[in-house]
Amino acid sequence: MKSSQNTTIECGVCGRSLPHRRMLSCSMVRPQLAAVLDKEHPQWQRTGWICLDDLAAARRRHIEGLLVSERGELSALDRSVLDSMSRNETLARNIEDSFGDARSFGDRVADKVAQFGGSWGFIITFSGLLVVWMAFNVLAATIWQFDPYPFILLNLLLSSLAAFQAPIIMMSQRRQEEKDRARSENDYRVNLKAELEIRHLHEKIDHLLMRQWERLTEIQQIQLELMEDIANERRRK
Repeated sequence: MKSSQNTTIECGVCGRSLPHRRMLSCSMVRPQLAAVLDKEHPQWQRTGWICLDDLAAARRRHIEGLLVSERGELSALDRSVLDSMSRNETLARNIEDSFGDARSFGDRVADKVAQFGGSWGFIITFSGLLVVWMAFNVLAATIWQFDPYPFILLNLLLSSLAAFQAPIIMMSQRRQEEKDRARSENDYRVNLKAELEIRHLHEKIDHLLMRQWERLTEIQQIQLELMEDIANERRRK
């Protein structure tokens, strides 16, 4: 004897025969999704069954319609969120790992130079070298002075250092901007998906509560009818 889980049921939307575990009663479909199905599939009836694939597609179109009505046009990030919701995929990812693995040798050197150039260690070390350089060329004997005042060689070295250090730091800053942009996009996708999921849960809970109240009302009506029948039978006796 076959169990109900292995029984195949025909979907009222796509017409495929699928196992019971992949089907859902149309009476359980929320009104918002039912409106989408009524519009796109007039042959669909709310007394039959619908497969989970068609239900997910209707859910995607419903959410897409909400976003379009609120924003006017969907961006690539919005569509990626919708795709992840359709496939039940997670969006959160570690940006540091993805950028760390993609760094080249030049990128690593630029990051190290920018990290050291923006630290107190660099300021103290460089200030000490300048003081020693100028003090030696002022206080030492003339024969030992390799860069006497006004320190032309020192000015040349400082200019060369600034000329090389500036673009290297800009390279590191550009990579940091790309990382920040990727992190912002990832946060946006995660937040948007969370917002849509919460809205979806609210609609589902409201629908379940409404159905529960309807069933309670039906049960109460049946009980009243039974009590009336019992009362009528007693009067006849």
